[in-house]
Amino acid sequence: MTKSASSKSALQEKEGISAPEIVNIASAAQLKKLRSRPISAETLTKGIVSGAIPALSQAITLIESTNPNHLEKANQVITACLPYSNKSVRIGITGVPGVGKSTFIEAFGKYLTGMGKKVAVLAVDPSSTISHGSILGDKTRMEELVKDPNAYIRPSASGETLGGVARKTRETIILCEAAGFDTIIIETVGVGQSETAVHSMVDFFLLLKIAGAGDELQGIKRGIMEMADAIVINKADGDNIKKAQYAKTEFNRALHLFPAKKSGWTPTVTTCSSITHEGITTVWDTISAFLELTAANHYFEEKRAGQNQYWLMETINEQLKQHFYTDTNIMASLESYKKAVQNNEISPFAAASVLLEKYFK
Repeated sequence: MTKSASSKSALQEKEGISAPEIVNIASAAQLKKLRSRPISAETLTKGIVSGAIPALSQAITLIESTNPNHLEKANQVITACLPYSNKSVRIGITGVPGVGKSTFIEAFGKYLTGMGKKVAVLAVDPSSTISHGSILGDKTRMEELVKDPNAYIRPSASGETLGGVARKTRETIILCEAAGFDTIIIETVGVGQSETAVHSMVDFFLLLKIAGAGDELQGIKRGIMEMADAIVINKADGDNIKKAQYAKTEFNRALHLFPAKKSGWTPTVTTCSSITHEGITTVWDTISAFLELTAANHYFEEKRAGQNQYWLMETINEQLKQHFYTDTNIMASLESYKKAVQNNEISPFAAASVLLEKYFK
């Protein structure tokens, strides 16, 4: 085999095979041109408010972009959508990998759409620390929900954000609400270093567990359980039913050791099966009871207001960090200081002070 033949990719069109007759080349070229044409913020906003999914998807792609030129348009779209937002229930769902988050969300989402609700699922997939890529396979795992006309699934890569929350998930919630989705579900990567970011953007925080799996990460388990408004023992079917009931009793005992919540809500533990759908109704009843209580004691509004302030500070921190690393003077000096620190020629703290001083000049 020659060098040129072996270097060819298998993913290419073979010579002598033309495009099928069903493909109109002129129409395809026109469609490609239309897709590449910039869309105004006003056009995107109108599309989102009217419930157009293509406009919603394009706007989310815009706010997820790291291109500085897209930031202004993204902010225009978000600002224009604000009057139409804030009218949904935001539910965060977390749990260790393998607990069945995607299967549960599909069963739960189908239950909600069956009630006439419009459900948006913002699924955060882990990014590789080596290749920085992400599989984004949640649509594949939720085969039934993805076909539901009242559901929208948007997988996003977690990137470098601590806790596995996509960098722009908070803004994406606003766009989905403006598009008419009344129930927003955020699926996290799993129990990681910090689930605080998810907790700070949702109304109800649900922790999925499975019976008999053990949990070596005791410190993380305690932190997550303190934030959880409900614990659901998933996969309570077949031979696992008795184990799930035992786990329910154990978690109920553990919850009594935690301090009372500011919301006045007492966290609950329930079991369910995403396969048989047993217990799915109970999960929604629990969320409904929580919403009724927090609306009556005004905690719901107070928490939303506090979350807005939190995300103001987080956004300032994020944009300052991004602007720092894209500054031309910093980019020119950073590598040399990295090498100096590596060679013990200067301390990391002194190098940081020099770079920050240069940035703020």
